[in-house]
Amino acid sequence: MDPAANKQLIESFYEAFARRDWARMAACYHPDAAFRDEIFSLEGKRIGAMWRMLLESGADLRAEAKGISATGEEGKAHWSATYTFSATGRHVRNEVDARFRFKDGLIIRHRDDFGFWTWARQALGFPGLVLGWMPRLRQTVQAKAKAGLDKFVKAHPEYGP
Repeated sequence: MDPAANKQLIESFYEAFARRDWARMAACYHPDAAFRDEIFSLEGKRIGAMWRMLLESGADLRAEAKGISATGEEGKAHWSATYTFSATGRHVRNEVDARFRFKDGLIIRHRDDFGFWTWARQALGFPGLVLGWMPRLRQTVQAKAKAGLDKFVKAHPEYGP
């Protein structure tokens, strides 16, 4: 695989993110892709559904990427997300390290890593500060996010069951 083409793919992905173009973001993924971060663990069309849901519900969500690089098989980037967490109205700035793997000129694996406790402290305030290190809080946030995505997918049949 071509390292320059893989780097361009990552750059296109984040350019689409900055433009809030969820359809172009989804088009960067292989049909058999997998995505994972501290909240979601998704495959296939549900990845595009997640980005669409997040961008449509987060009117002030902004992303900025830097440090993009790629080899023939892997890529990475660092990106910052700023937004208002809708459940609490609190402002969040999330610093994320992304890793990618490629297949057929598309993203086949995407892993975003960020500090859950740092995120919880910003998004949830005092409860996140005190409980953000506990697995139970992470599980609760993951369950709510999954339920929200399930509801979104049900309302948008193009993403499947």
